Amino acid sequence: MAAKTADDLSKLALNGSKDKSEHASIPGKTNGTNGNLSDQDDDSEDDGPQDAGAPAAAKKKKKRKPKKKKGGPKQQTDPPRVKLSQIFTSGNYPAGEEVPYTKYDNAYRTTSEEKRHLDRVKSDWLNDYRQSAEIHRQVRQWAKTNIKPGMSLTEIAEGIEEGTRALTGHPGLEEGDNIKGGVGFPTGLNLDHIAAHYSPNAGNKTILQESNVMKVDFGVHLNGYIVDSAFTMAFDPKYDNLLTAVREATNTGVREAGIDVRVGDIGAAIQETMESYEIELDGKTYPIKAIRNLNGHDIVQNSIHGGKSVPIVKSNDQTKMEEGEVFAIETFGSTGRGYVTDDLECSHYALKGDAPNVPLRVTSARNLLSVIKKSFGTLPFCRRYLDRLGQEKYLLGLNNLVSSGIVEAYPPLVDVKGSYTAQFEHTILLRPTVKEVVSRGDDY
Repeated sequence: MAAKTADDLSKLALNGSKDKSEHASIPGKTNGTNGNLSDQDDDSEDDGPQDAGAPAAAKKKKKRKPKKKKGGPKQQTDPPRVKLSQIFTSGNYPAGEEVPYTKYDNAYRTTSEEKRHLDRVKSDWLNDYRQSAEIHRQVRQWAKTNIKPGMSLTEIAEGIEEGTRALTGHPGLEEGDNIKGGVGFPTGLNLDHIAAHYSPNAGNKTILQESNVMKVDFGVHLNGYIVDSAFTMAFDPKYDNLLTAVREATNTGVREAGIDVRVGDIGAAIQETMESYEIELDGKTYPIKAIRNLNGHDIVQNSIHGGKSVPIVKSNDQTKMEEGEVFAIETFGSTGRGYVTDDLECSHYALKGDAPNVPLRVTSARNLLSVIKKSFGTLPFCRRYLDRLGQEKYLLGLNNLVSSGIVEAYPPLVDVKGSYTAQFEHTILLRPTVKEVVSRGDDY
């Protein structure tokens, strides 16, 4: 899920992380081939002369029934609705971009038998991440092709989420199903000066305009292993420099990240790349600023934000990345102040992993807490998801859970009105042998 502010990170409780591994190639299709059977029978006619008086009738050829060709893997539909495991029938999913470690005496990891063994024992973990990443690629390909000005934000969000649920095979309507797989967090559709954490609530009438710059941030998970990736869409080429600056800054962060790397050094490299760009809008030139109080973050099982952050500006943070960790490397650029604050109606929420055991005197709060635990666990959710489960008149109870410190609210994060912001994000796995940019695709 989008960014985490530095203040918010101090509130988070770790839920325990895990490790991962393997090798890569960009999504392909496995096509079975069948050999063509000859029409000729083993019995052949005698071409030699026949005895006089012998019957002249030719021998009949036996006709073989053509074998039915086995159906190959299914193809994805438009919109995407075919469960991914029905396309990749072998159960092996495409790897992301694999990058060897070169810094801090880590080059040995590529060939180390010990590290390769550690990679192999985490194959299930890795396969869950790769499957989620391929689902993300297929859903976002549909989104990028089909999202157009004139669509409502609700229509866009629901299209992305329905695709994610279909491809994971987890509709999320039965108790506990969304905890097994599906949507990793609410789809963020953040327009213009809104940088993060905006998803339409019920009744939202916002229509995407030709002039908007929209950040699309969505997550996919299987067994709590979340792929978090985001991109920015603009329909006017005048915003190209803004998108390029942020995309290249994210690529810089991905390149610099690795085992034993200090996160403060990554932030410095990201800022240097992003702020080397500027943009001209309506005859005025604006510097592109890294939003200094938004960060990347580590991801732990069943929780989109762990305890570590990855700054996108220079800092003295000496925290090191470690083997087996998973990080969302995301950067945000702005034509405004380069600083965000909470504003607008809240849509994103999550049950705290270290929620206090306090008495709840509001009946609706007690009932809602039970629904949240059984349906989402500590995965983020939004009000539309509660509506989808048939919950009604829950706002009083939800606000009571927030004020009691049991549920965390994540309101939209905005820069100054009139400014434009952009975001790009990838999930990386710090495997024992190699860094895998698991969400990498042909698009970004």
